[in-house]
Amino acid sequence: MAMEVATPAPAPLTAPERTIVLAPTASVETHKKNRIQVSNTKKPLFFYVNLAKRYIQQHNEVELSALGMAITTVVTISEILKNNGLATEKKVLTSTVGMKDETKGRMVQKAKIEIVLGKSDKFDSLLPPVTNGKTPEEEANAETEAEVKAAAVEVQEEAAATEA
Repeated sequence: MAMEVATPAPAPLTAPERTIVLAPTASVETHKKNRIQVSNTKKPLFFYVNLAKRYIQQHNEVELSALGMAITTVVTISEILKNNGLATEKKVLTSTVGMKDETKGRMVQKAKIEIVLGKSDKFDSLLPPVTNGKTPEEEANAETEAEVKAAAVEVQEEAAATEA
């Protein structure tokens, strides 16, 4: 009679826990408050033009950045701002970045552009300052409307007092 001896199954191998720390490198970009990453599919052209104006107003310069087909949009935005006398070109950087193509599953090179525009000398005279999201004209109109409404309330109160 043969005797079977049960041997315990070997314990599953587990990988030791590892902590991976990524050191910042030149390819990892930090988020800048005055950077606009332009897409040619998400927003219309003049959304970016107006946003760039506001960034220039707040930070004295703006960095426009785009990949691939959106590069033409960045160049157009830059030219609109320069031709209207609102900005001056400070720096233009071109490069390629490696990205994983979702459809093909392999690395592809994409063209990249970064254009830094600074506030022109004529900027403040061409574009009125914005306060609370309103131009001075809009604020003046709002104040006038508030005064008219206050006067109308006073007239109604006086009429109600004289009738009583």
